[in-house]
Amino acid sequence: MRTILPADTYKVFNRAFIGSKEKDIIVSLYQPLIGVLATNLYLTLTNDLHDDGIESETLSHHHLMSLMLVNLDTIVEARRKLEAIGLLKTFYKEDTINNYIYVLYAPLSANEFLNHPILNVVLYNNLGKMEYEKIVEKYRVKKFNTKDFIDVTTSFDKVFTSVNGYSYNNDDIRDEKTRSIEIKSNIDINLIISAIPNRMTSPKCFNKETTELIIELAYLYKIDNLNMQGIVRNAINEKGLIDKEELKNSCRNFYQFENNGKLPTLIYNKQPDYLKEPEGNNSNISKMIYTFENISPIEYLKSCYNNAEPTNRDKKIVESLMLNQKLSPGVVNVLLDYVLNVNDKKLNKDFIEAIAGQWKRLNIETVKEAMEICRKEHKKIVKSVPKPINKSNKKTEELPEWFDKTVETNKENIDELVEVLKDFD
Repeated sequence: MRTILPADTYKVFNRAFIGSKEKDIIVSLYQPLIGVLATNLYLTLTNDLHDDGIESETLSHHHLMSLMLVNLDTIVEARRKLEAIGLLKTFYKEDTINNYIYVLYAPLSANEFLNHPILNVVLYNNLGKMEYEKIVEKYRVKKFNTKDFIDVTTSFDKVFTSVNGYSYNNDDIRDEKTRSIEIKSNIDINLIISAIPNRMTSPKCFNKETTELIIELAYLYKIDNLNMQGIVRNAINEKGLIDKEELKNSCRNFYQFENNGKLPTLIYNKQPDYLKEPEGNNSNISKMIYTFENISPIEYLKSCYNNAEPTNRDKKIVESLMLNQKLSPGVVNVLLDYVLNVNDKKLNKDFIEAIAGQWKRLNIETVKEAMEICRKEHKKIVKSVPKPINKSNKKTEELPEWFDKTVETNKENIDELVEVLKDFD
């Protein structure tokens, strides 16, 4: 990756009108996907613009570091999220002091976002059903009854009269510019099109919008060429056009059938930025928190298995914790770490689900909160469950406090642990 330095300059250009409505969409719809730091970077770049809202002066990246109170690596990571989701385009020119141009694009409208085949699904999985429905309700058109009223709206020609005049070409006037999300296709769209008989389709069947939708759905639902051919063929209606809603539903049903009824998710593999602790504390516990926040649950499991691939059973447990229980990745790491250490390096599904349910009810979201409740609950469990043993008097310096003692666990003791947990809500 290209190294960026604090002295490197940048200039912001704006291809959008970014008012209160657009900022509301950024915070409500985009922030759950890109995180608070990327959102903050976008808003900071808009604030760099002159009063005309078109461009900024030339600034240094040290300016961004000072305003956002983060390092350059964090800024670059946030920038890449903005680029990936279509809010920013970056241009680079090498020189003695390297120069960047950041071009801002408008967010999608709420209607476009909430009907996007990828963004809408990701938003649902990141927020959960309850929060997602609140967001949708916020942007839903409010209905009103005009049944007993007559429409008396005046038309244009009733007020204005046509006169002779000149026509002007104003193609260069600013417009609301949005960027499409760029996805590297995992299917051969030409192969799929060629496999559909011409007699089934009209000339407009595979236009740009439709082919992009097919590519996006294949990416989201992990569908290969052969299966997508069948899905596309079945979505062609009597007019020789593809029924887009039928196509979406068929792709979704295919994925759920292949994955035991589950929807796909693109949730963060690591703890979202807005749930992380501020950096700067070098204590042992802070180092442990940082580790849990910056490693994915699958990577953590691999480290526990000496970098071997985790079993499918263990992967399904992790998936359930993140998708069904909606625990954040960092919290999942703490939970896995805790259970492995008190249960002789075994992941007992009932035990894990009992703890996960408790944490969800207590709204545990951060690594620090999860570590604190582990410490407290473990003390209660050690007192409540018989047969505690000390396997070693040696304490690893950077481990959390609950590792001081390990509970001897077998089938009977696990059942007791689950029962004990029920009393601690």
